[in-house]
Amino acid sequence: MSYKADSGASGLEQVQALLAGGVQPPFGRKIGMSLIEAAYGHAVFEAEPDGSAYNPMGSVHGGYISSILDSACGIAAHTALKPGFAYTTLELKVSFLRALTERSGTVRAVGRLLSMGGRAAFTEATLHDAAGNLCATATSTLLVFEKRPPDASTQRS
Repeated sequence: MSYKADSGASGLEQVQALLAGGVQPPFGRKIGMSLIEAAYGHAVFEAEPDGSAYNPMGSVHGGYISSILDSACGIAAHTALKPGFAYTTLELKVSFLRALTERSGTVRAVGRLLSMGGRAAFTEATLHDAAGNLCATATSTLLVFEKRPPDASTQRS
């Protein structure tokens, strides 16, 4: 099964199909992040940061943490999409509360849908380390829009 979402299915059906098929988004595979659980308005990701995610100060880069939180927020919103709709992040606000290192173990981000409207979704996420310490939080605003069929004039053969 490819990662491309089925536009005839609801967002929740799309995400459940990915989980059932063991499919992870390409970016998630690249940084070692996995979607492990999803329900309507809820998404859970796990990752195990290592030295490849470090910044020059010897801790995990904020962009790595932000990516995991953005994914948790996004998939929480994705689960509430109607068939034929998509979303994109408009705003992501992250608060870094505790540094992550290789010793943090498996980190877990839990995303929650706060509100889904016709044009915008609002979500939040928390990220805890393996010991259960709260390490970062995020809030996100996402633009919800109807997908358009590809423009044949822009398609390459």
